[in-house]
Amino acid sequence: MSTHWTLHKFHGGIHPLENKQQSTTMPIQQAALPGLLVVPLLQHIGQPAEPCVSEGEHVYKGQLIASPAGLGAAIHAPSSGVVERIGAAPYPHASGQPYNAIEIRTDGKDQWHPDIRPANPDELDDEQLLQRIRAAGISGMGGAGFPTATKLRSGQQASIDTLIINGTECEPYITADDMLMRERAADILSGAAILQRLLDARQVVIAIEDNKPQAIAAMQAALGTRPWHVVSIPTLYPSGGERQLIKVLTGKEVPSGGLPAHIGIVCQNVGTAAAVHDAVYLGRPLISRITTLTGAALKQPMNVECLVGTPVIELLQQAGLDQTRMNRVIVGGPMMGFSLADLNAPVIKTGNCLIASTEQEMPAPEPALPCIRCGECELACPAGLLPQQLLFYAQGDDHEQLQANNLFDCIECGACSYVCSSKIPLVQYYRSAKADIREQQQKQIKAEHARQRFEFRQERLRLEEERKAAERQARAERMAKAKAAKEKADAAKPAPVAGSDPSADQLKKLKIEASMARVALTKAEKQLAQHDTPELHAQVAQLKATAEAAQQALAAAEPDATAAAPAAEKPAKAARPALSEAAKKAKIELAMARAALKKAERAEASEDELAPLREAMLKAEQTLADAETGTPE
Repeated sequence: MSTHWTLHKFHGGIHPLENKQQSTTMPIQQAALPGLLVVPLLQHIGQPAEPCVSEGEHVYKGQLIASPAGLGAAIHAPSSGVVERIGAAPYPHASGQPYNAIEIRTDGKDQWHPDIRPANPDELDDEQLLQRIRAAGISGMGGAGFPTATKLRSGQQASIDTLIINGTECEPYITADDMLMRERAADILSGAAILQRLLDARQVVIAIEDNKPQAIAAMQAALGTRPWHVVSIPTLYPSGGERQLIKVLTGKEVPSGGLPAHIGIVCQNVGTAAAVHDAVYLGRPLISRITTLTGAALKQPMNVECLVGTPVIELLQQAGLDQTRMNRVIVGGPMMGFSLADLNAPVIKTGNCLIASTEQEMPAPEPALPCIRCGECELACPAGLLPQQLLFYAQGDDHEQLQANNLFDCIECGACSYVCSSKIPLVQYYRSAKADIREQQQKQIKAEHARQRFEFRQERLRLEEERKAAERQARAERMAKAKAAKEKADAAKPAPVAGSDPSADQLKKLKIEASMARVALTKAEKQLAQHDTPELHAQVAQLKATAEAAQQALAAAEPDATAAAPAAEKPAKAARPALSEAAKKAKIELAMARAALKKAERAEASEDELAPLREAMLKAEQTLADAETGTPE
């Protein structure tokens, strides 16, 4: 139904020449199937999709060829054919830079993938509906390109009172939504019903500018018994902006930095609603869109339904392009669009218009003059900003003041540039400043992450060093305790038996000294044989005297040692009785106890573990001593 609706006004706005009638003289035409489809991996706000097909692979129409990564949307094959190449290709962007794309050489069959199946939304729950929308790769068809499933998910987490279906299409030249509403009103309303169900919205409002009477009539006729509202709003650019449309319909203002969902409102374009219908009812992903072909360089301006990835030049030729008259091609409208650098760039999901203009229709911009501070830009700004102040701060790269003056509330509608008497390209300054701020913020985020990683590493190294220091201290304490215990055990051992030979160590020392003296003498004699010098003669003489002295000391000590040893050994051997079985057993136990103690000391065992082993060794020594003093067998 359509009822009286109280409307409000937003700040600013302009009335540029509409130029819409040229492309609405005939119904929507079907674009020809191109021989090569160039499907970019970035057709939405967020991250580019990741290819899931390879070169040389055959694909069907509607087949998934690139999966979403993070915030993004899926990409599907617009027609059947073979993946010819994956790589950089012309891309519709103001920079003119290429972007990665999947190129498909079509086979002319236009054969759908067998998994494409229709569904009845009444038989699906909300999560299944949302999954079908996500799988279809739908993003905002009004030009913003925000992934629809993500927007619906955030709306479900809030309390939504009003769902607004945006059919204003306020920018000059563009008539894609107008023709869509005229010819597919029922599909738009069916998709809107699914959106209302998912958001649990209390009411649905369909907003259309009053310069589209046929579209308004078609939507009212298709409304049927639905308790919704088709509202005609005054034609004023940019009434189609999300924040401006909310202000017109509800009188509410979205807070700076906030989202419409924060005040209980969600906006969706009529093209998005139609795509939701196709995804749920027909099971078809978003692979085509209605695109306006217009401009004075075209013989027959029209609206066409073309496949995503169709080269711009082929569409313009279908509308009768006269390249001798063409000055430039603008993607989008004349207010917010941009000049296309390469006509081989493809149409993407957000591309709703192509304007092939002549020099007379859209002359080159005049040279900019200094700002005269007339204030016309402030009066025209629909966001209520201060454009001349933003220009001053943008020229001075004062990012702090730009953000303080709400630069990011600018919707880049171009109204300020349109009314500027000095012909200053204000929007270009704002876009450049936004890009610089975003880049600086990304660098700050990376620097903060690097700082956190460095601090975490330093803390980890500090803790690791503390752990190692504690281990070293504990190990030193264990070794000190083990050494003290060993000294205590050595002190508890019995004194050596009288009559033992104390000169054995002295004799060993003399033997080592004599051997070392002989080795040094031999080495010096060899050098003397090779080099006969007085210095070497003196050195050999000295070493010879040292060797003779060491040999004499050894000879003097050896007779006493050899004489004493047999004298002491023979009586001992004669007096030593045979060991008893108990003594043999005690000797074995003592050897095992000593081995166990040494093994524990090498393993740096604790004092509590070493004490029992020392006691066992002392007990074994005492047992052996008792056994040896006993009566032999």
